[in-house]
Amino acid sequence: MGDCFGKDRAWIELDMGALRHNVAALRALLPPGCALMPAVKADAYGHGAVLIARELNRLGVRAFCVASAREGAQLRGSGVEGEILVLGYTHPRLIPLLYRSRLTQTVLDASYAECLNQAGLPLEVQIKIDTGMHRLGERWTQIDALERIFACRNLHVAGAFTHLCADETTGEEDRAYTLAQARAFQNAVAALRKRGCRVSKVHALASYGLLNYPEIGGDYARTGIALYGVLSCASHAVPRAAALQPVLSLKTRVAQVQMLQPGERAGYDLRFTARRETRLAVLSIGYADGLPRSLSCGVGAVLLHGCRAPVVGRICMDQTLVDATEIPETAPGDEAVLIGNSGAEKITACDVAEAAGTISNEILSRLGARLERIAVAPESDQNTAAVNNSTARAMRQACF
Repeated sequence: MGDCFGKDRAWIELDMGALRHNVAALRALLPPGCALMPAVKADAYGHGAVLIARELNRLGVRAFCVASAREGAQLRGSGVEGEILVLGYTHPRLIPLLYRSRLTQTVLDASYAECLNQAGLPLEVQIKIDTGMHRLGERWTQIDALERIFACRNLHVAGAFTHLCADETTGEEDRAYTLAQARAFQNAVAALRKRGCRVSKVHALASYGLLNYPEIGGDYARTGIALYGVLSCASHAVPRAAALQPVLSLKTRVAQVQMLQPGERAGYDLRFTARRETRLAVLSIGYADGLPRSLSCGVGAVLLHGCRAPVVGRICMDQTLVDATEIPETAPGDEAVLIGNSGAEKITACDVAEAAGTISNEILSRLGARLERIAVAPESDQNTAAVNNSTARAMRQACF
């Protein structure tokens, strides 16, 4: 059945033209001497890390950051070239994986540096300096502890970085805190260099840092959500992000259409009751694919034939019910859009996040592994969309 329709039960389409556009747009914002270090952690925010990183390699990107050693090893094993910085903790038993995969490990603090050093393998590392987020890193005031890291004979310190935690806006309080973090980082690096420590690459900017505070500078900008053409929240007023284009669309198929009479109920816990003769479209996607269950019972919607169809009842693990009564042409095999465009209508990742009470980063990074990721070439966007509804109907006769 999936072969007949051309795409499987549910899938992600990746607009590679949009990705290339975003790379160019973000590069235009980079301060002098700064390069992109895209964040491809969490499967490239749900987009597909290997697919995205390979395309970025083709665009000349030679530095990446990931959350874990296993994420980095997957990229290296898939032929991705350039520096791959592991931002998070790596258990000592995985230190050989760091070495074999030529990954750069983040040093969380001086004691962790000793742990890495004792493994006896030459490792490339970067030092995380805590300037106020208080998550990971050695505090910027602990210069003696930071200096001890450079004395670890098996560690080659390739750089140092910090993470800005209030850079999503340019409000007075957030701006003051962000610039204070930047000064603390610069002071720590200057103090280390004064003591003879070689700190080559330094970086503090991530997506919002680059968009709102490019003057902070640095050797890398760790662009994450912005690279994919999305902001964390629609409410964030970021003029420099206006040119970015969403890369990802999320789509599924109508598996079946059910006709309910007034008073009939549907779904788990019988949460939906038909108030009129109702056309229910059963979609082949559920919370196991990353669709938030909080979108149940009218909170969320999808697009069918360019029209909105509200979610009804509880979202199931593998299926979702929507009310297609006002879209009578809906039929099995039709394409439904959960994130993306359909006709003149669109649903953005931020729209989904707002309805679900979260941020787009979470929505995208939770998209499941069983969703096929399909790259759409820029020159054939219109021709490589999923089989359109009229074609699906013609093919359905062959399927059934």
